Amino acid sequence: MDSAEGLSLYPSHRCKTIHLVRHAQGTHNVAMEKDRSLLQSYDYFDAQLSPLGWQQVDNLRKHVHSCGISNTIELVIVSPLLRTMQTAVGTFGGDEYKDGIIAPPLMVANVGGSNHPGISSLHCPPFLAVELCRERMGVHPCDKRRSISEYRALFPAIDFSMIEHDNDVLWTPDSRETNDQIVARGLEFLNWLWTRKEKEIAIVTHSAFLFELMKCFGNDCHPSIKSEICTFFTNCELRSMVIVDKSMTGSDISRTNYPGKIPRGLDLPNDIALEKQPEMGVTIDDVEA
Repeated sequence: MDSAEGLSLYPSHRCKTIHLVRHAQGTHNVAMEKDRSLLQSYDYFDAQLSPLGWQQVDNLRKHVHSCGISNTIELVIVSPLLRTMQTAVGTFGGDEYKDGIIAPPLMVANVGGSNHPGISSLHCPPFLAVELCRERMGVHPCDKRRSISEYRALFPAIDFSMIEHDNDVLWTPDSRETNDQIVARGLEFLNWLWTRKEKEIAIVTHSAFLFELMKCFGNDCHPSIKSEICTFFTNCELRSMVIVDKSMTGSDISRTNYPGKIPRGLDLPNDIALEKQPEMGVTIDDVEA
C-alpha cells in the first residue's frame, strides 16, 4: 500500500524544532528606507537596534512567554552582530539585570547608547554565537562585526568560543557574498546543527541568510506551505519549523522509545510466534502479556 497522500512519518529523535527569528529593526533598516546607498556608510557599521526595534523585541518577548516557547528552548544560537545579539538576549534572556546578581549579565546596560537596561542570564537557556548564520557579508559596513573582545565586554554571558578570530576576517570591503555562497554556508550551518544534542533551538539571524536558505526547502510541499517556508522574513518575525534528519547525519538514540516485551527467539507477530516456536516453549502468555 502506498503511503498516505500528503503525509510523512519520521521518528521524533531524528527531528529538531527550530525557531527562526530575524532581528528587530536596526538603524540601517531605517536609513535604507530613505536612501539605500546609506548601507555603504560607516555611520551604520555593525548597526544596532532602533527605538522601534527595541519595542518589537519587547513584543516578541511577551509572545514567546505567552505561548510557552521560552520554557522549551534549550539553546539560543545567534549571529555575532550587535542587532542580532540585542534581539536574542532581549527576547530569550532573563529579566533586567540588577547589581548584586552573581551570574554575569547577558547584556550590560546602555549597549550602543540604547539606554536599555542590562539583561540577566538567570532562568534562560545558554546563548551561543555562530558565524555561519551571519548576514550576507561584504561591502556594507552594517554587516561587518566588531572584535570579539569588544563583544565579550558588552555581552558577558554569550558564549563566543566557536569564533576563531577576534577581528572580522570574513567581511571584505569590495566583494559581497553571492546567493550560492550564502546557501552553501547555510547548509553547512544546518549540518552542524545536527551535531548538537539539543532538540529545540532558537536561531536569531538575518533576512538575506534566511531568505536564500529557506528557498532550498519545501519543493515537495503544497505551494501554500512552500510559501510559508520561503516568504521573506520581516523584522522580528519568528517562524517555528521542524527539520528532519533523513541521512543519519545526526543519528542518536531516542530518549522516549521503549522496546516493550519481546518473546524469546524471533520477534514475530503473535500467531506466527506460536506457530514457529513451539519447541522453545513459547506460550500464549509470552506473546499476549
